[in-house]
Amino acid sequence: MAYELHYWPGIQGRGEFVRLALEEAGADYVDVARVPASEGGGERALLQKLRALAPPPFAPPVLVAGEFVLAQTANILLFLGARHGLAPTDEAGRLWVNQLQLTFTDLVKEAHDIHHPISGSLYYEDQKDAAKANAVAFRRERLPKYLGYFERILESAGPWLAGEAVSYADLSLFQAVRGLQYALPQAMAALAPRIGRALALADRIEARPKIARYLASPRRIAFNEAGIFRHYPELDGA
Repeated sequence: MAYELHYWPGIQGRGEFVRLALEEAGADYVDVARVPASEGGGERALLQKLRALAPPPFAPPVLVAGEFVLAQTANILLFLGARHGLAPTDEAGRLWVNQLQLTFTDLVKEAHDIHHPISGSLYYEDQKDAAKANAVAFRRERLPKYLGYFERILESAGPWLAGEAVSYADLSLFQAVRGLQYALPQAMAALAPRIGRALALADRIEARPKIARYLASPRRIAFNEAGIFRHYPELDGA
């Protein structure tokens, strides 16, 4: 089955967590909005197709898999994990990996709110003072708490978050680590001695053959200042 992934064409965003799972699985998929407009793709086609889907999703990312129309990153990954061996086969294990992914959902929201603490409908320039204050709290309190949590799991479980086999949660930790290193390089460098296992896991994911090929391909969108993880130097610091 060829999957259809519906997400914005110019950013990694929440859709990147799904892309990584599809790439690691070696799945056949079409990134709808990134298909040339002349071939029926592009953002306009994305919006038209989203409006026609049933049941209607609230927002991208959306994965169409035959009769299934799935929205919400964690929900999509729960589905792909079971289908492509990216989650444990037992119920307790599947729920544990889903729980980890929901924690990544919280982390991603807080990482986005570093630069948009008041409203996502306002420009960053309209909330810079609030963003600076929010960034300080995130760097000092939330960032060590989140990454320290995953570090503790790896210390007790290892080598992967769910034990002996790689799961979509490991792919998500890779994406979160690389995104935070892009957005907050100084803060992440200062934290590095305390999160060695998490950083090593990110390196191992990056070296996996299918992921390495994906990262080197034009399918991988570069981090940029329109996505979740944005680098504003004034928000970074140790």
